Amino acid sequence: MSQHLMNTYNRQPLTFTHGQGVWLWDTEGNQYLDALSGVAVNGLGHAHPGLVKAISEQVSKMIHVSNIYHIAEQSALAEKLHEISGMDKVFFCNSGCEANEAAIKLARLHAHKKGVENPEIIVMEQSFHGRTFATLSATGNAKVQAGFEPLMKGFIRVEFDDIEVIKVLARYHPNIVAILIEPVQGEGGIHIPQNLNAYFKGIREICDAQNWLFMVDEVQSGIARTGEWFAFQHTEIMPDVMTLAKGLGSGVPIGACLARGDAAELFTYGKHGSTFGGNPLATTAGLTTLNIIEQENIRQNAFEVGNFINAQLSHQLQGVSGVVNIRNAGMMIGIELDRPCGDLVKMALNAKFLINVTADKVVRLLPPLIMNKIEATDLVNRLSVLIKQFLI
Repeated sequence: MSQHLMNTYNRQPLTFTHGQGVWLWDTEGNQYLDALSGVAVNGLGHAHPGLVKAISEQVSKMIHVSNIYHIAEQSALAEKLHEISGMDKVFFCNSGCEANEAAIKLARLHAHKKGVENPEIIVMEQSFHGRTFATLSATGNAKVQAGFEPLMKGFIRVEFDDIEVIKVLARYHPNIVAILIEPVQGEGGIHIPQNLNAYFKGIREICDAQNWLFMVDEVQSGIARTGEWFAFQHTEIMPDVMTLAKGLGSGVPIGACLARGDAAELFTYGKHGSTFGGNPLATTAGLTTLNIIEQENIRQNAFEVGNFINAQLSHQLQGVSGVVNIRNAGMMIGIELDRPCGDLVKMALNAKFLINVTADKVVRLLPPLIMNKIEATDLVNRLSVLIKQFLI
């Protein structure tokens, strides 16, 4: 590893050379089962032939041209996102934090349109929205905020899955203009509301009554990860703003901020922009990803195999002291232990598979959405053995 890289990552001591499906190979020729997908990015697995063909052809024609001009590939992806989400308009950027920055800017524009000079946005404890200054300030994790104080003002933090506290804030905080929430908290430890539909219904009712924007961060939970195109579609509720990234480009950097109704008209000429956002390569990757998910019925697979992994883990770890909870929303799977378990990441590498630990005590699995039940059984068997060894 180069000594000239900034020390921002706790990198594991290996390098991968290539992948195929749910498998990766390192420089020594060792084969690994990938249960992390580049942190929910490689939903189609590695080297999907349809994606490889599409982006290879696009690279041979044009990678970048600038948003000064009409980009046909960008328009095609916008139309597809409208079709599957019901949102009206989309702004393309390069990452999840940029998409959330755009959402926060929409909330500020909404505030000023209402005549609110010092707007506030409700955000959640244990949330993660990015590492730019605004998204870091919105994030509910003191550890990642440490050293960057003073943080940006304008955020009110509340407990996740608690509608009553939001009702109280609505009565006493006249400067609130929006709520920003993840339907499933990924970085926070795979936290899932007890009743997502009721929770979102309550938020929607408050937002409508107060003229707030209801903004959902689907950076990790979107693009079929939970078994629907977007996690909010497990409910009857529509948000005003939605952010996407990660799985949208299957590894090609892309982010998107979608809006509907009045929120879709807030950005006007000169109010926002991105040099690389929505370039032909990224949007080709995005459109191809969505088409493949549709054609190969990958949403259903993510739902079924995610539930299968949960059930099999629950069976194999039943009664094991130290296992607190196993939970999932499709292929967002968390195994919560009663102690810090970061050592499991290296143990898994030694056993030739990839996992992640988040929130100190939660083993997080984000497998490729194409994983089948045979591969899932292999994953469960390997992981169950390690967890039992770790907890002894």
